[in-house]
Amino acid sequence: MKAAVLHGKEQIVIEDLAPAPLKPGEVRIAIEAALTCGTDLKVYKRGYHARMIVPPAVFGHELSGTICEVASDVAGWNLGDRVVVANSAPCGKCFYCQNQQQNLCDDLLFLNGAYAESIVVPGRLVQKNMLRLRPETSFIDAALTEPLACVVQGMNDCGPKRGQHALVIGSGPIGLMFTRLLKHAGCRVTVAGRGRPRLKAARHLGADEVIEVRDTASMIADLKTTRFDLVVEAVGKPETWEAAVQLVRKGGVVNFFGGCPSGSSVQFDTDRLHYSNISLLASFHHTPQTIRSALELIESGTIHSAEFVDCECPLTKLRDLFRSVAVGNCDMKTLVRVHQ
Repeated sequence: MKAAVLHGKEQIVIEDLAPAPLKPGEVRIAIEAALTCGTDLKVYKRGYHARMIVPPAVFGHELSGTICEVASDVAGWNLGDRVVVANSAPCGKCFYCQNQQQNLCDDLLFLNGAYAESIVVPGRLVQKNMLRLRPETSFIDAALTEPLACVVQGMNDCGPKRGQHALVIGSGPIGLMFTRLLKHAGCRVTVAGRGRPRLKAARHLGADEVIEVRDTASMIADLKTTRFDLVVEAVGKPETWEAAVQLVRKGGVVNFFGGCPSGSSVQFDTDRLHYSNISLLASFHHTPQTIRSALELIESGTIHSAEFVDCECPLTKLRDLFRSVAVGNCDMKTLVRVHQ
């Protein structure tokens, strides 16, 4: 099969790999839709991910497809089943799993290899985080399940209430998913981001106000007089983390959703945090429950891939795509055609 293999920093090679034989509990999925992701871009630029991928390794983690092979001991799944699978599954046994924080599991089992013609799903993921699709659900829509599940986790952590005014900093796919779900929850939503196509998409998804960001200082100046009950940072830069704290109202909530580069540090005014009674939280990853909630949102029509996926690319051109995305030449997500 053809697959994209990450060999190191900004080194992607399309290779012909022999399909691995199935082990007990496993299934093989013929991939029908694979989507690019900001995390994959970070991995590409860095050349590895300490928890998820060590090169050389197959690459990519947002996918859906059809089961094309089933190990003899697997029950409940059949050839031809249309499925989506998450990029990880918790152990179910550690302290965090036992305390309903499976996203923090000490032994998360990760799955990579979406940029390929097929993928082998380990038994733990088959059991915990592989879901059957409705016949009418498109593969492209279903492939959004994993990133949407992370946003659902963030929404659950924030606990937004109807009528609250929320600020989303960042207009990439994650920021736009937050925009849609916050509107779905009955919030008034302001989006601060860059790129006219993205801000237009934010309006389409329900944003009541959009602010084009020139720089962080001007963003703070433009928004300082507005009382935001909730601020979601979906950029992942220290300066926007700091801005989020400055822009939330007294008694408000800040969610540092965007992960900053390793080794980053931030500075906060302790008087503001303490005497303004500000709640700070940081959402990470997803759980089996938020994976299921995300698919429900997709299959109910709340989230559509057309609002987040604006490009297509054959697998053979994936290296060129990531080179382009690395310098900011793609606005949203790209559908990777793995059979081209």
